[in-house]
Amino acid sequence: MHTQLHHVTLDRLTARRIENEQHAINVARELADRFALTASKRDSERLLPFAELDALSQSGLLGITVPEEYGGLDVSNSVLAEVTAILSEADGSIGQIPQNHFYILEALRTDGTEEQKRFYFDRALAGDRFGNALSERDTKTVGHYNTRITRDGIGYRVNGRKYYSTGVLFANWITIFALDERERLVMAFVPNGTQGVEIIDDWDGFGQRVTGSGTTVLNNVYVHADSVVHHQKGFERPTTIGSVGQIIHAGIDLGIARAAFAETLDFVRTKSRPWTNSGVDNASDDPLTIARIGQIAIRLEAATAMVERAGRKVDAAQVDTTEEKVVEATLAVAAAKVLTTEIALEATNTLFELAGTASVKVDLNLDRHWRNARTHTLHDPVRWKYHVVGNYHLNGVIPPKSGAL
Repeated sequence: MHTQLHHVTLDRLTARRIENEQHAINVARELADRFALTASKRDSERLLPFAELDALSQSGLLGITVPEEYGGLDVSNSVLAEVTAILSEADGSIGQIPQNHFYILEALRTDGTEEQKRFYFDRALAGDRFGNALSERDTKTVGHYNTRITRDGIGYRVNGRKYYSTGVLFANWITIFALDERERLVMAFVPNGTQGVEIIDDWDGFGQRVTGSGTTVLNNVYVHADSVVHHQKGFERPTTIGSVGQIIHAGIDLGIARAAFAETLDFVRTKSRPWTNSGVDNASDDPLTIARIGQIAIRLEAATAMVERAGRKVDAAQVDTTEEKVVEATLAVAAAKVLTTEIALEATNTLFELAGTASVKVDLNLDRHWRNARTHTLHDPVRWKYHVVGNYHLNGVIPPKSGAL
């Protein structure tokens, strides 16, 4: 092992320490209150949230999944998902940015060396942000990679081009996913600003507009040997890597759905007019509107409960990482992701259905909730989650080991 992990001098503010799970929830709510005030303006003018991400770093929330033996709080996955939902309700883009950060920390917990864990977990506790250089365009599937990592003396060189690099613009560390000479997937950590790394702010999606999900070009980037984690190992045996990543995605969708529901309630109460034939004076007294509101509220409650239950299943699998426990977690998280996807789309559509024509005014920017939901829910097709769950129950087929499950 080459002692290169400390080759970077980092001079940044130290993050506060989160004392317990309720403290984490409270801090998330405090940040959310601030982020919500300018979320619409950020979206409409595409103002990248550098200051907001600095506040998130200094809050201590980015270190809440660090295991206790490395100085962290190791919050439950239900709390992790709820923190994500709280931030996403305030701003769907900001809620999404740390998803890869926490996925990377889980992969590190599962497959990193002791030295790697000590170093990178310490950086997370200090407030460092880990961004991803994962997905690529023009490959056979989203699970294929052209980016390569090859030996160069005692280290490595990485060459490739990534797209959908969520959060990389704001990252202190860029985590590059590449194939080695034996076609094994690895994660390679390099500090942002490393020679040969070019980050292009070219994300032009109609939703999640300020996630910094642009292109990352890797031109002969040097990587120290002890900055490489063999990520492939995480999918050669039962692990919770995919479940942790997916329950955070569920939290994002849940938060967006809550935001749309809150906007619906406010608009119907204060601005909407009743339908001509309703026989009521206020839109909020329309019995059909009331029933539809109840329907969304019930489905939001069900989705929230499912996320909480799935979180407990993931917790159990992290403690006792057997195939049985991991499969239980995988199936529960898949169910949660299906429900949160569906309620995010339903709640954002219902906002306009019940609020009426006045709600489509450009200056209100209420469509950002639908755009965020529609964009984010495209990450993992839920039709395949139905298939995975059904195939297990009907045919006993174990779910594939994947970061998307």
